[in-house]
Amino acid sequence: QVQLVESGGGLVQPGGSLRLSCAASGSISSIYTMGWYRQAPGKQREMVAVITSGGNTNYADSVKGRFTISRDNAKNTVYLQMNSLKPEDTAVYYCNIIVVPSLYTYWGQGTQVTVSL
Repeated sequence: QVQLVESGGGLVQPGGSLRLSCAASGSISSIYTMGWYRQAPGKQREMVAVITSGGNTNYADSVKGRFTISRDNAKNTVYLQMNSLKPEDTAVYYCNIIVVPSLYTYWGQGTQVTVSL
């Protein structure tokens, strides 16, 4: 069993900041990638940012320069620092991990981020 516990979502005004956290626990041998995805109402889930065990990162074009992903391998935790938030960033944000050697994918339960006046 693998559990992903997310925290840090909420309501923020445009231009504000939020920091999301996701802690993985359970039967985890090694985590290859950790990432954040989001899904807005009526839209497909999309990748926001991903970080590998070696620290390589990949960002959606829409968040480059505003969001920063990081991870603490000792704590099996991934973070997403979101700055200069825009109303179009409003969505449910999901944590995702891929473990090795099985390459199984696990998802968190999601945390709501709302950017509004």
